[in-house]
Amino acid sequence: MDKLNDNARERKQIKLGEIDTGPILIALVLGFIAVAIFVILRKRSAGRKDFLLTGLSESGKSAIFMQLIHGKFPATFTSIKENVGDYQAWQSARLVDVPGHYRVRDKCLELYKHRAKGIVFVVDSVTAHKDIRDVADFLYTILADSATQPCSVLVLCNKQDQTTAKSAQVIKSLLESELHTVRDTRSRKLQSVGDEDGSKSITLGKPGRDFEFSHIAQDIQFAEASAKDTELSPLTEWLAGLL
Repeated sequence: MDKLNDNARERKQIKLGEIDTGPILIALVLGFIAVAIFVILRKRSAGRKDFLLTGLSESGKSAIFMQLIHGKFPATFTSIKENVGDYQAWQSARLVDVPGHYRVRDKCLELYKHRAKGIVFVVDSVTAHKDIRDVADFLYTILADSATQPCSVLVLCNKQDQTTAKSAQVIKSLLESELHTVRDTRSRKLQSVGDEDGSKSITLGKPGRDFEFSHIAQDIQFAEASAKDTELSPLTEWLAGLL
């Protein structure tokens, strides 16, 4: 009986010694790497709590800001510096209205972009076709900035209450066409003078192909709204999804 027990123990020891520990070690290493990446990304995103309202002057950014923060539509409201307020939903967040004037917007954007979780790019749906070059140039500046890559972006086509307003789909097509031109222009400029700020900007889309928003890994959505008619549900729903 003792011999049988000894033989059984020997067989068990042999079987345990024959186990290949390689896959187990690989699984442990991969699990550690996954946890480390999750912690790093969590720390990076933890500091991003702001939402930025951007766009050209007269696009209606400040009117949207007033509606969201104070619940009223201003008769006239032109910003020459940023407006900051606490947006209250099921969770509060800081909302920053970035001035649209080209002389001050870049400096203001520089102050807040590293803390931004989401960026709302407001477009005047009535004048979008006429101002498409300026609109696309500013949008490209935002999207090509490495600091804004973690941000979700909502292109909000405002002033839909007016009969001459372009739809979000039309504005998206106009922007894709113009952004293609902006990308080519900037690429040629960088090639001619050298990229002195290459660490801070990226080239959008797929080289050699027409620009499309679908070619960008960043989360970019389009929606229609009217600050005047308080039709801002697409924006508030987008904000709620990120809070």
